Amino acid sequence: MPCTLTAEQIKSVKPLGFLHNKGTDCFNGRVITVNGKISAHQMETIAKASEKYGNGDVLFTTRLTVEVRGIHFNDIPAFIEFIGQDNLITGGTGSVVRPVVSCKGTTCQYGLYDTYDLSEKIHERFYLGYHTVKLPHKFKIAVGGCPNNCVKPDLNDLGVVGQRIPHFDEDLCNGCKKCQIETQCPMKAAHVEDGTLNINEEVCNNCGRCVNKCPFGSFDEYTDGYKVYIGGRWGKKVAHGQPLSKIFTSEEEVLSVIEKAILLFREQGKTGERFADTINRLGFENVEKQLLSDEILERKQEILDAKLHVSGGATC
Repeated sequence: MPCTLTAEQIKSVKPLGFLHNKGTDCFNGRVITVNGKISAHQMETIAKASEKYGNGDVLFTTRLTVEVRGIHFNDIPAFIEFIGQDNLITGGTGSVVRPVVSCKGTTCQYGLYDTYDLSEKIHERFYLGYHTVKLPHKFKIAVGGCPNNCVKPDLNDLGVVGQRIPHFDEDLCNGCKKCQIETQCPMKAAHVEDGTLNINEEVCNNCGRCVNKCPFGSFDEYTDGYKVYIGGRWGKKVAHGQPLSKIFTSEEEVLSVIEKAILLFREQGKTGERFADTINRLGFENVEKQLLSDEILERKQEILDAKLHVSGGATC
């Protein structure tokens, strides 16, 4: 049966997370999982909703959301109400902060911090808290637990990467011929030469694999932190994000710099351009300087109240 819906009807439900199945009166309903983690009961609810209102198929998106296929336009309100009884919502579209993606964090042997905890805070504060804040374009955030970069933080508008910065105590180093630090380093940043261990800081990615590996205790001390990348993009025009020069050592610092990045993008970005384009136009050093100061937070309400980006449009 051909599509009987008007363009306005199709457009009206897209902000709610319902994407049109071309040539039909049906949609894919995008269910937000917060960070790719839902309970078994919520999974059951989604399955029941798919059978009741969709065609029985459930899809998983690259942004860790769940799409129920084949929901008729007239059934959209009932679908929203049904999954809402289990604290599930739809959404994830538009020129706003998009759903957060997260790796497994400390449930992975390489994870350096609880990525689920941080990503839930980002979801609450920026996906939900900024949901009505119109941006020049979509703004994607990825939270990675270590430099393995499984969720590709540097290909998101903003990415967080866990860091474990070792403190090398040269006084405890014996310059062993078979150095455990050199053996354990996956980046080959550690090298013993003439009885002295040298660390190439430009190669070391702060994965923390060397910590507590020296039998003499020269690598027992460390600092945990977060590296933040800005301006990444995956799409028609790929852009690799650049890391800010500062390694952040508290969760609140990370949340603060995310908020500053969103505010900067809203205020100084041009409608239709991604954050990568804004950074290229303004200059990375200029953007970094603003993100490492608090001046933009002092104008937060002014920026949020400004009538900006009322029309859509995409350049990539």
